[in-house]
Amino acid sequence: MPLPLLTDYDSYRAWRGDTSRWLPVARDIAAGHGLSCLAPHVFSTGTNLVVGLDDGLILKLFPPFLRPQFVSERGALAELRGRLGIPIPDLVAEGERDGWPYLVITRLSGAVGSEVWPSLSEAERERVLAEIGAVIAEVQRVPPGGLLAIEPRWEAFMHGQIAQCRTRHERLGLPAKFLASLDDLLRDATELIPMNAPPVILTGEYIPENFLLDRRADGWHVSGLFDFGDVRTGWGEYDLLGPSAFMAAGHPRRVRSLLDGFGISRAEVTFTLKRRLMALLMLHSASDPLRHICIAGWPDRVDDLVQLQELIWPD
Repeated sequence: MPLPLLTDYDSYRAWRGDTSRWLPVARDIAAGHGLSCLAPHVFSTGTNLVVGLDDGLILKLFPPFLRPQFVSERGALAELRGRLGIPIPDLVAEGERDGWPYLVITRLSGAVGSEVWPSLSEAERERVLAEIGAVIAEVQRVPPGGLLAIEPRWEAFMHGQIAQCRTRHERLGLPAKFLASLDDLLRDATELIPMNAPPVILTGEYIPENFLLDRRADGWHVSGLFDFGDVRTGWGEYDLLGPSAFMAAGHPRRVRSLLDGFGISRAEVTFTLKRRLMALLMLHSASDPLRHICIAGWPDRVDDLVQLQELIWPD
């Protein structure tokens, strides 16, 4: 059974819904590597085709138009292997079927953050955010190595994001009252954001869906990190945006915990830093403030993006 040559996400999403079209291929790939797939588990979330095999392994199939995600994930797993204080998947096998590249990786233990986060106490949320900040900093201390070759490079990526930013946010429904301050922010973006600083490894997605938590005697802790398909290199503060929007959500102690873990002192939280973070948030490859900033009713609580940055990163 061949895999189709899909060229866009809409056709791919419609096709992937019927697992009978591709699960036999996943079984065949596993068999080709001598791996058991008697009780496959299909993960319905995420972008790529992900199947839990037997023996604690996962097969991840990338449609041809998402080959860059395969390149990023494979490269990140290689560069980060053995260099972090928390587990990441090990690469077991790789290959290609009908133009679809794939990886076989180990499955980590723990609960997915998105399943646990809503039930955490406030003290646990602050601790987890401090640990996430520390993990981000640890990843960014690893030399990027071959990941530096990922295109587009940081400066070109940022200029591309700036060029299409206003159109993107108009399409996503950003209220008109924010567009004037967005124009001001975009005008200053190339001065606010370092374009040629030494690049570090960015995942772009330190969000609850991409890390694991483990419950210990004193409560929940970060226990694993996975999904490196959006890895690139660039300015390190870019990776603070996901946990700021989805998890810290404007709570001063949570924000402080995240920044402490990352290594930004209270004295370093200036208007300029907040404005740079606001610019990066609007320029993020997945930026969608109305859906991603988890502060209840925020569009009615602020009049422009300057007020919004103070809401997201309070002193």
